[in-house]
Amino acid sequence: MTSLTELARPSGGLAMVAMDQRESLRAMLSARSTAPVPDSDLTKFKLAVATVLGAHASGFLIDRTYGFDQVLADRLLPPSCGLILAADRLRHPPEGGPVVETSIDEEINPVHVRERGVVAMKLLLVWRPDARRDQRLEMAAEFVRRCSAAGLLSILEGVVRPQSDHDFDQLQLEAATELGALRPSLYKAQVPRRGIDQTEVGRVCERISAAIPVPWVVLSQGVTIEDFPTAVRTACHAGASGFLAGRAIWSDTLSDPTPLLRSRAVDRLKRLAELVDGSARPWQEAAA
Repeated sequence: MTSLTELARPSGGLAMVAMDQRESLRAMLSARSTAPVPDSDLTKFKLAVATVLGAHASGFLIDRTYGFDQVLADRLLPPSCGLILAADRLRHPPEGGPVVETSIDEEINPVHVRERGVVAMKLLLVWRPDARRDQRLEMAAEFVRRCSAAGLLSILEGVVRPQSDHDFDQLQLEAATELGALRPSLYKAQVPRRGIDQTEVGRVCERISAAIPVPWVVLSQGVTIEDFPTAVRTACHAGASGFLAGRAIWSDTLSDPTPLLRSRAVDRLKRLAELVDGSARPWQEAAA
């Protein structure tokens, strides 16, 4: 059975790059152009990120639609960077905006992608206490079962849509408790309070660490590039094992990807990895 060693640094910390954004990435690219953004532009950017940052990441997450096959065919990732495949279908509102619902991508065969070199799959769930709560939990449990049967690591990402800071804290803890109880290989959570109040960030992260029986990492959506390193340090000191992040690493490189990734994102990722080495809870301890 695959272990988190395949996604970890020698320290046991996790410093992983997320590049599975789809329509949200198209929206980011379209903000810089008056013309429609073709699929090929999404793929081109994702391949640039894999090429430049793969050597400095312990894991790399991508979706199957934009660049997955090319990453494998061109061997863009070194052996030190484990490949993660997004196994979620994302539903956005007709007018655009954040994901409102997800489902398992039934076109992905877990055994087949494992044979091709994938070490983990990720499922995003928009967690909310509504009438479909039990249905989402069963979907998450089925995802974990499928990954285990195929010899893959499972990553559950519980995203909440808070109305206030208090709601943010409460919903995050409920999501972490219920999804963590399904025993995925790894849990992925938003940075509490958008990384602004480090005292509260640390307090909520400590409660997440106490609530779930598996290692967990933070994502960077909603946190600025400038604030993310401090948020990662705070989360790691409170029991997180690292990060699986995208925007806070590469979002300022969209205008000219390859040179800007090299001049900005590489050093940024290296510093974050060093921070994880020095402060993260090794995944082995969190999984014990």
